[in-house]
Amino acid sequence: MRRQDFAYHLPTDLIAHEPLAERSAARMLVLEAMTGTVADRTVRDLPEYLRRGDLLVVNDTRVIAARLMGTKPSGGRVEILLERALEARQALAQLSASKPIRTGLEVETAGGVVRVLAREAELWRIELPAAAVEFFERFGEVPLPPYIHRAPRAADRERYQSIFARAPGAVAAPTASLHFDEALTATLDARGVRRACVTLHVGAGTFQPLRGDEVAAQVLHPERAAVGAETCAAIARTRAAGGRVIAVGTTVVRALESAALASQGLAPGEERQALAPVPREEWQAPTLAPWRGETRLFITPGFRFQVCDVLLTNFHLPESTLLMLVCAFAGRRAALDAYAHAVQARYRFFSYGDAMLLTRGGAT
Repeated sequence: MRRQDFAYHLPTDLIAHEPLAERSAARMLVLEAMTGTVADRTVRDLPEYLRRGDLLVVNDTRVIAARLMGTKPSGGRVEILLERALEARQALAQLSASKPIRTGLEVETAGGVVRVLAREAELWRIELPAAAVEFFERFGEVPLPPYIHRAPRAADRERYQSIFARAPGAVAAPTASLHFDEALTATLDARGVRRACVTLHVGAGTFQPLRGDEVAAQVLHPERAAVGAETCAAIARTRAAGGRVIAVGTTVVRALESAALASQGLAPGEERQALAPVPREEWQAPTLAPWRGETRLFITPGFRFQVCDVLLTNFHLPESTLLMLVCAFAGRRAALDAYAHAVQARYRFFSYGDAMLLTRGGAT
């Protein structure tokens, strides 16, 4: 496979730069992947597509105000984008400046001096005036994605955060969760749809383009994830009762499928197509064990999903790893046809855009 196999034309005026006033008012394209049938609905209609005994799994990561501007001693500007908090007031970050960054550089920021300690692969280890999360939450700003062409505002601190957010650590929102509000969750609760959480701290690498044309050669940045015992038990009960597991976002898919691989002694950080497809009548759901660690799991067409039955997600960038995951879930042709419909119907795209609900499909 080549990355061009996952290209589509997107008019730039369909990129959403502002959130809707009401979270659940977003449109929702429903794709029945096995038949290719699509329907134009809204997120408020989600309860109609779920049934009593289904399990909705959300990502409870909380976005940190992870972007901070600073100044070199020479006067040049430096952008610091937190990737991961470390111990002893240290962190890993992406650093951007007009001239190369060097070890030992001291960057003056609104919160004090940030010192560059060492290069670590594509990131930099830095030392901060205070613990990383505390420091960035106080002096940083919301790291809106690069395709949103405006400065972040105070309102983004709340709006670029899901109502399920509990565990600080992400530098980008699990955007499918942004469509949920109290009214929608109350309706789902009344319908008998249960809810469970995983944690996957989305890293800045989620916005980086693929390098090279060959999909098989790509390696994802590691992201920290955890699937707890309570969620594993909820999934087991759902399976036993004949219910479905509905993943709210690609981050939930990657966390759950990584845990499934780990439960079988496989490495979710390395395995891509670890399990060959088998006929549906021969497939049995795995026993899911609690798991915590780093994942590089890169899901592309041909991957055998073991946990997730239905996916609610936003629309993703052309040729991106997240679009490849969607194509793996629904089938490449069905997914790309649905994207073409979304463009023609003028859906709003990306983080502050509309949603897509899709069932598992074939591999074409």
